Amino acid sequence: MTSLVSLGASELARLVHTRQVSSREIIAAFLARIADRNPVFNAIVSQRPDEDVLREADEADALLARGGRVGPLHGLPIAVKDLSATKGLRTTFGSPILADFVPETDSILVERLRRAGAIIIGKTNTPEFGLGSHTYNPVFGVTRNAFDPSKSAGGSSGGTAVAVALHMLPVADGSDFGGSLRNPAAFNNIFGFRPSQGRVPSWPAADPFFSQLGTDGPMARRTEDLALLFDVIAGYDRRAPLSLEKPSTSYTNDRRPIGQPRIGWLGDLSGHLPFEPNILELCEAALKSTSTIGCHVDEVRPRFDFEALWKAFVVLRQFNLSARLKPLHDDPEKRALLKPEACWEVEGCLGLSAVDILAASQTRAAWYTEVLRLFDSFDYLAIPSAQVFPFDVNKHWPDEIAGRKMDSYHRWMEVVALATLSGCPVVNVPVGFSDGLPMGMQLIGRPRADGDVLALARAYEEILPFETGAPLVA
Repeated sequence: MTSLVSLGASELARLVHTRQVSSREIIAAFLARIADRNPVFNAIVSQRPDEDVLREADEADALLARGGRVGPLHGLPIAVKDLSATKGLRTTFGSPILADFVPETDSILVERLRRAGAIIIGKTNTPEFGLGSHTYNPVFGVTRNAFDPSKSAGGSSGGTAVAVALHMLPVADGSDFGGSLRNPAAFNNIFGFRPSQGRVPSWPAADPFFSQLGTDGPMARRTEDLALLFDVIAGYDRRAPLSLEKPSTSYTNDRRPIGQPRIGWLGDLSGHLPFEPNILELCEAALKSTSTIGCHVDEVRPRFDFEALWKAFVVLRQFNLSARLKPLHDDPEKRALLKPEACWEVEGCLGLSAVDILAASQTRAAWYTEVLRLFDSFDYLAIPSAQVFPFDVNKHWPDEIAGRKMDSYHRWMEVVALATLSGCPVVNVPVGFSDGLPMGMQLIGRPRADGDVLALARAYEEILPFETGAPLVA
């Protein structure tokens, strides 16, 4: 019999709904996998007692047996990223300040997971307050790469990416401001989807009107599972005033053909971005292979000042993050417990004027106009998901790429800022390996064209010459 942990969420859901396999059997299989893999890789934290989780699995089986109404994730295990509030379950944000914090309410995302029938088994590890694309914190320690535990898992959804890649979870949620869905997905050979701005509502939020650069999204080994989880978490909620409605057609049922799409290859932005050797080559080879599914690829050189765009990203990030971090920074005792990068973000914000924020917003608006111009000629844009391969797990962050010094803790992730500032949907797709370490590529779609991006990812998945995730047998 096929190992249950080798299956994706969609196939497991079909087995549960047709009562070919019980939720208890599935939960027990994944708990055994976690017990085997997690002590080495440290992806899942704040894990609930097995007996409590199995009791909920029995309740899920009993409800199904009675003919009760069940959701699309009924009886399946999930762990929630440790930046999302879970009622009654410790939510630390990776910070010693909140090491014992137990929320009294669920986030919207968690509400929707529970309503869909998912069984929450714990949380997934994240860097402190999600800052940086390397998952380590003083509460739980470091999460290790699924392909080499001496390397970084990426972040901030590093725990999610590793848990999914190593078959400890069939699917899971992540979040993304500066590449936190895309970079760890690339580092661990899975798919990570950052939806259109506003498509997945966020609450609680420190500022529901200005905090629009971050979003939750799904991570999975299969695109079918991306669509399944996206279907669950997407859609308007009045507590998130700028959130978007979900289309009338389910993302899981949306099987639109891709036709013969035109893909614009952004490459290294005409030399603006440094890359480690073989990253661009892997992405270019992957793009070349898309000709077999009808894609046409051409290089494109946007007409934009990318140094100005990066500076705008830094300003808007500092402005957004400080809504949550400044109250902690204002308290000397709590400030002493903040990581230096968190203090750097707040102190940068304290030096900003309203004119600085306005100028950054105007630069972002100009970039959006340029993106729209590019989409007059192309259906999608493509660019690598990271500028480096997974690096030494003991290193805080890469301070140099191809001989070029990085001037901040996140400059090495600059490649992801373009899609973030556009608000467009973007998916990381795996492109292959160099010296055994994975890499991925971003496929960026038109504004609000989430279904189109998922359709291209689905078609691309069909031509992948390798399995996604990590080998089931280590």
